[in-house]
Amino acid sequence: MAKNNDDFQKRLLATFQVEADEHLEVMRSGLLALERATAGEQRKDIVEKIFREAHSLKGAARAVNLAEIESVCHSLESLFGALKSNIVATAPPLFDLVHQVLDALAGLLASGAPAGTRKPTVAALIQRLEDASKTGEAARVESPPVPAPQQAPPSSAPATAVASADAATPLPTHNPGSGTIRVHLAKLDSVMRQTEELFGPRLAAGQRAMELRETGAVLAAWKKERAKVQPALRSIERSLAQQGKTNGDSRGRRELTKLLEYLDGESLHMKTLEDRLASLGQSAEHDQRTLAGMTDNLLHDVKEMHLLPFSSLLEVFPRFTREFARDQAKEVELFIQGGEIEVDRRILEEMKDPLIHVLRNCIDHGIEKPAVRQQKHKPAHGTLTIAISQKDSGKVEILVIDDGAGIDAAKVKSAARKLDIVSPEEADKLGEQDAITLAFRSGVSTSPIITEVSGRGLGLAIVREKVERLGGTITLESRHEEGTSLRIVLPLTLATYRGILVRAGDHLFIIPATAVERVTWVAGEDIRTVENRETIPLDSQTVSLVSLSDVLDMPRKNAAGRSADSAPAVVLSLGSVRVAFRVEEILGEQEVLVKALGPQLVRVRNVAGASVLGTGQVVPVLNVPDLMKSAVQQAAPVLAPIAAEKAAKRSVLVVEDSITSRALLKNILEAAGYDVKTAVDGVDGFTQLRSGAFDIVVSDVEMPRMNGFDLTARIRDDKKFSELPVILVTALESRQDKERGVDVGANAYIVKSSFDQSNLLEVIQRLV
Repeated sequence: MAKNNDDFQKRLLATFQVEADEHLEVMRSGLLALERATAGEQRKDIVEKIFREAHSLKGAARAVNLAEIESVCHSLESLFGALKSNIVATAPPLFDLVHQVLDALAGLLASGAPAGTRKPTVAALIQRLEDASKTGEAARVESPPVPAPQQAPPSSAPATAVASADAATPLPTHNPGSGTIRVHLAKLDSVMRQTEELFGPRLAAGQRAMELRETGAVLAAWKKERAKVQPALRSIERSLAQQGKTNGDSRGRRELTKLLEYLDGESLHMKTLEDRLASLGQSAEHDQRTLAGMTDNLLHDVKEMHLLPFSSLLEVFPRFTREFARDQAKEVELFIQGGEIEVDRRILEEMKDPLIHVLRNCIDHGIEKPAVRQQKHKPAHGTLTIAISQKDSGKVEILVIDDGAGIDAAKVKSAARKLDIVSPEEADKLGEQDAITLAFRSGVSTSPIITEVSGRGLGLAIVREKVERLGGTITLESRHEEGTSLRIVLPLTLATYRGILVRAGDHLFIIPATAVERVTWVAGEDIRTVENRETIPLDSQTVSLVSLSDVLDMPRKNAAGRSADSAPAVVLSLGSVRVAFRVEEILGEQEVLVKALGPQLVRVRNVAGASVLGTGQVVPVLNVPDLMKSAVQQAAPVLAPIAAEKAAKRSVLVVEDSITSRALLKNILEAAGYDVKTAVDGVDGFTQLRSGAFDIVVSDVEMPRMNGFDLTARIRDDKKFSELPVILVTALESRQDKERGVDVGANAYIVKSSFDQSNLLEVIQRLV
């Protein structure tokens, strides 16, 4: 009996956890809306909504005997009751307090710590809420420590999803009368995988039906040819009959008569076989259509169960924008459009971090500080817009727009040149849009300083990699002083999609149809050579032409009777890049189900996975981004070798007054292969710098005689060291200190509280 009670309690707590998360999310969204609301009636409705959510959460906590959460919710309910009665006025400090309380509630829900250890925190929260309910002034007090969310213990509920109660797949329901059911995500994913596996038998059934049709056609053709034989044999029979009358020899005639009788009987058997084959063909086609319809409907229903509105991903963004902009001393207003559009849950999960990268870039690099914006005759607050729209039945577009300073193409080219991504000659030839596209390359950044937030040039590179891995495309546009727009196009689901089946050499490949702009025929006279590269004219543009066999390092094989120059081609587009791939044969378009290659082949260049045709043949599915990169590299002219050898041993000057920190940094850098010298303060550091040769300076900030800021300024004032990289490693982590680091000319600012030796080594490697 005790075990049954424990199991029931666990299920009850799991249900409460899901409900509590929903209440907290509604309160967070309402709080952000309350900050933006201006009309009195609108504010009143929002306060009422949050008040009701706090009341509901309090009741749910009481039902599962969670007294601490119940007490906090009661005090939160009192605060919003005071707001309803106009006893307390809304103000930024009050909003900050409520955000902290909601975070604390989330921490209490997720924390694995015993209840007794949380009493002081709960008591402090309740006291602050009660004080704020009376005067609103307590909101200005620093928040107490909050239990950090931990990994859920084994007894807690696994992830769940909400699905429609009338869905085709029978799954357990927690509340049959509610119209919805809660399903473990693992079960939902398992159903999806099994449903997708039905796609193989469906393709095989289609293949069998086609083979039966082809067999029937072969039989009909053979029957037609056979029908031509009998008249000839009859003629021979008549001729033999005439000869028999003359010489009396009827032996040949009798044998021929037996043959004709056999052929007449065979016609009946052939007719029976033909009818039977036609019947089997019709049955196979009927079964294939039935299986296709059932599979499509089932797959559609399971896909629908995986769909979630984009708003479920975007709900955390308003608060992230608010807090990150505040950390950067900026004012940013976020607008979201199209949040009701539904997308595969797995795509939403994969896109959360990339979109946060994008928002961070927009706020950190794009939108200016209020004073700067006013000097440019812009509103003091910047505007960020996320617009989601459905392109067609299978694609969704995410457009992120800011009204900031835009991207400086010259700075992007300069950063790319420093990383040897392009040569100076190539950089000079790049147009503004092509130069901006270099921002997607790993390591390229226009930030004046490397910090824990920006400067490493990885944000957009990570975003592009994730988008392309999901089968999407990404493009970037920017206008100086007007803003930047990032356009992402993604599939709505991750299940089956259309593919173009082609032959290159002796092998078959599938190219995802989403990246195929068109298929065309390339005639020999249309091929032109431009800068040692083959090109073809297409829509008044010149498009590079490459052989798919060459890109995949396979021997070419021309089709019989075709000239070496003429061939079909598939034109692929990715962003602003278009490339025509010459192939031996285009076999058609069909639905394909992409399967992973397994852990042994986790990353194969130019290959995204594999698919099984209806014939049972396994065919590689090509990775379009990889393919485009390989094609561009193959088509690009050979660059001059880089003369500088970066593997040479580098010399580092460490300036640090703490003997412990100095020894630690020296040990880390020497273990990484650097030649290290040390100095005890800024004066000693600058003296050693003038008497020796160093490739980079790593300095503390707070030191006697001369601090790190002053040392950096002196280094920049000396023409001999004006380009010498300087990294500041310090405990000072305020925004003002980081800005001062930028002002004096530091290349990187690493805060000791988040110090990681791999982080330091990565920054040094990037700068030298």
